Amino acid sequence: MRRAAAVIGLLALLFAPMEPARAAGPFSNWTAVVVAGDFHAHSGGPTEAFDNARRDVSKALVELGFEKDAVQQFSVRPKRYPADSPGLSDARTIHDALRFKAQTARAGCLFYISSHGSPEGAILGEGMLRPHMLAAMLDDACPGRPSVVVISACFSGVFIPPLQKSDRLILTAARPDRASFGCGEDDKYPYFDDCFLSSAPGARDFAALGAGVQACVARREKETGAEPASEPQVWIGPALRPMLPLYAFNRSKSKTP
Repeated sequence: MRRAAAVIGLLALLFAPMEPARAAGPFSNWTAVVVAGDFHAHSGGPTEAFDNARRDVSKALVELGFEKDAVQQFSVRPKRYPADSPGLSDARTIHDALRFKAQTARAGCLFYISSHGSPEGAILGEGMLRPHMLAAMLDDACPGRPSVVVISACFSGVFIPPLQKSDRLILTAARPDRASFGCGEDDKYPYFDDCFLSSAPGARDFAALGAGVQACVARREKETGAEPASEPQVWIGPALRPMLPLYAFNRSKSKTP
């Protein structure tokens, strides 16, 4: 009887329906950090816009092919969002977290911040994330691998020159001398983040996503009368540009064996 039961059990395992395996995509061995750098509206009052962007951009990255566990979130008010379990938006904390994850997820890195900005950099909690500081952080944590950097903040074009590397793609919400829009107390997202989220489902890769965001922001600013135009920037390193077809977004959630 025992032998018969064992045989039946073995047969059940052999012929049981197999669970679909997740398709391995080009971002399956990447690490990502998504940061809300502030919680104040331009009026000085509180806003959820930056944390809404942090939460929903993280979800969008998973939809585009990033592993859920590889996307780390950071907030100025982490205890306010227990469902997301973000870390504290502090430069050292973010640097350490990115470097730790990048030791095992060695294929590439993504950095995304949504915050206020100035010609000196982007607000990060009580301090300022300056362009050369971010460049040093990424060079240390993610050397010798492709990276994507997205800066959603006023004047964020100032980040492009210090961050330029041949294997890097950079998207910014504005020119170096322009403000961006949509960080009021009642805004769900800043304009740039809203356009990033709405453009992502139809984009084939980050270059196409950047172009889609540019068109979306221009349209949104015209509709609302926001001026002067922020003119989001896209910069693609020469070594990464011909490789972009290899980094197409993978929306296939599973495949049958």
